[in-house]
Amino acid sequence: MQTSKKMYWGAQLLGWTGYSCLIYLSAYIDRPKEITYKLLIQLLFMTFFSISYTHLMRWFMLRMDWLNKRLVALMPRLILISLSCSVLIEYSLTFIERFLLNETDAYSNFGRVIINILALTMLIICWNGIYFTYHFFQKSRQQELDNLSLEASKNEIELKNLRSQLNPHFLFNSLNSIRALIDMEPQHAKSAVTTLSYLLRKSLISGKENLIPLFEEMEIVHNYLDLEKIRFEERLTVNWDIDKQLDSFPIPPFSIQMLAENAIKHGISNRIEGGFIKITSYKKENTVIITVENTGKLGNSPDMGIGISNTRRRLAIQYKGKADFSLSEHKDTVIATLKFEYENH
Repeated sequence: MQTSKKMYWGAQLLGWTGYSCLIYLSAYIDRPKEITYKLLIQLLFMTFFSISYTHLMRWFMLRMDWLNKRLVALMPRLILISLSCSVLIEYSLTFIERFLLNETDAYSNFGRVIINILALTMLIICWNGIYFTYHFFQKSRQQELDNLSLEASKNEIELKNLRSQLNPHFLFNSLNSIRALIDMEPQHAKSAVTTLSYLLRKSLISGKENLIPLFEEMEIVHNYLDLEKIRFEERLTVNWDIDKQLDSFPIPPFSIQMLAENAIKHGISNRIEGGFIKITSYKKENTVIITVENTGKLGNSPDMGIGISNTRRRLAIQYKGKADFSLSEHKDTVIATLKFEYENH
């Protein structure tokens, strides 16, 4: 940020001072006898007014968010604001000539004023062209960096989920639970194997997507918790409060599954009596809110810290401030909350 500011002010000073020097050199070559202290004063004031008014113009354009407008909508605005800026500069200079330099004909030469305004307008349009081209280039470059960072984050999460689903401990627990069912409840065991294969297949497929519909993510979570219920039996109670109108709302894959996994790993599994998990989704005004509540307390596990950090980083990259993640504790209950800005999906 500091580097950009230095570049901006350096370009302002160098550009407008250079323009004034060109005018001086042109006058010196064409009319050397007409070079007076008044011309130098005029050029100094022109440099000052040009820097001041173009900076004010830049402030206005940033405030009105013109950097994010489409080119078709932007062009007429740039022409109009460039013309307005030129008029301000020219009439400020004319005022200085009339009242400071005692040029009595400062207002009388209307043709000269019009020519000066048109020349300045063209110059300021070029100024805007350079300014917007630089920012569009920077924005494009930043978008490319964000995409690369998002891709890296996606790969990291995909690998984490593959490790989570394929690690020996997870498979050992799941297969042991299924084996215990084979003699007593073979049909239930068959269903559990199907659930496990579905979950592993989804890990491979959905992890490659940027976003998936909320109902698909909920299916993954549902199957994951079904497997965990085989292991925990009555120690695990799962409650759902899902707004079906949000089924098509897009979210990052495994974002809720990871929260459910954390709830099991850091909450339920640490309690002899077990506990509950409640998953809720609803829309409040222009915000989609998804919560995962579980019995337990916030801990200081390094794994949890890394998971939370990864979630926040991915949301920041993918949603650019339009999503939020928080973790809180209330009366022996840990609440993980995801918030997304709703944009008519």
